[in-house]
Amino acid sequence: MTQTGVVAGGLLTDWVSLGVLASSVPRDVVDEAIAEAGKGARRARGKLPPHVMVYFVMALALFADDDYEEVAARLTETLRGWDCWETDWETPTRGGITQARQRLGPEPLAGVFAQVAVPVAGLDTAGAFFGTWRLMSVDGMEWDVPDTAANREAFGSRGGSEGPGAYPKVRLVTVSECASHAAVLAATGPAAGGKGGGEQSLARRLLPQLEEDWLLLADRNFYCFKDWCTAADTGAALAWRSSPTSACLSWSCWRTGPTGRCWSTRRSRGTGGLPCSARPAAASSWSRTGPGMSGWSSTRSRTATETGTTT
Repeated sequence: MTQTGVVAGGLLTDWVSLGVLASSVPRDVVDEAIAEAGKGARRARGKLPPHVMVYFVMALALFADDDYEEVAARLTETLRGWDCWETDWETPTRGGITQARQRLGPEPLAGVFAQVAVPVAGLDTAGAFFGTWRLMSVDGMEWDVPDTAANREAFGSRGGSEGPGAYPKVRLVTVSECASHAAVLAATGPAAGGKGGGEQSLARRLLPQLEEDWLLLADRNFYCFKDWCTAADTGAALAWRSSPTSACLSWSCWRTGPTGRCWSTRRSRGTGGLPCSARPAAASSWSRTGPGMSGWSSTRSRTATETGTTT
């Protein structure tokens, strides 16, 4: 290693970054996802086999400021250093990479994500836990995608007085760990509107997958009573903000100022409302005050009958 940080086969930072990637996403996980998606190699000894392309796509996120060929060069040199790349292979061209990505498709990446995306914070990570609950949050975002006919058909684009937008937009909703910001669950859809593309609709696909030891935070845009019950039925604890006009779920609804309220019980709405499971368990409550927030409340598994209160 030289004083410039260069080692045999590339920069030390490339080795570290790609080494962490390889350790977090083992080859057998990649091969399994490729097989399940039916995207195996069409020919032996191809320059860009599917497993290399999976790592290449992930490497694009590590080296976001580099173009295709630069990322491929980094990946090639590092794989050569690990004896994972034939010595007579050359760095592929931009056109070859594009064709290989088209052959691969999105399905293997989705399969890899489903297997390896997990919370990563440890017990000593600051802000990772509240009591026994792992703090998680659901949120959405949008980003532009290449302006192709296929993308416009799939995702659409927002229009204005001067015509359609310059690029199609994708909407992404994730359930992420608050401390590490690691996305654990994800769903995508068209940001330009249409059925199934709103944040609530996308979040609805994720809520049944919550874990019992999670405390899920959500802003007012995600509240819907059916969705609340779906999330509560997983056993997860919930702390969701709602609009001031929403009906109160239970006795533990505290006002949080003029912007709305935050609910965090798992109880039913009452005899006139929709059913929501009520599993008795040990109760735990907490409250917090601060600037712009007069109270947050979390009460686990206490029904109105148990507490002698009404909804």
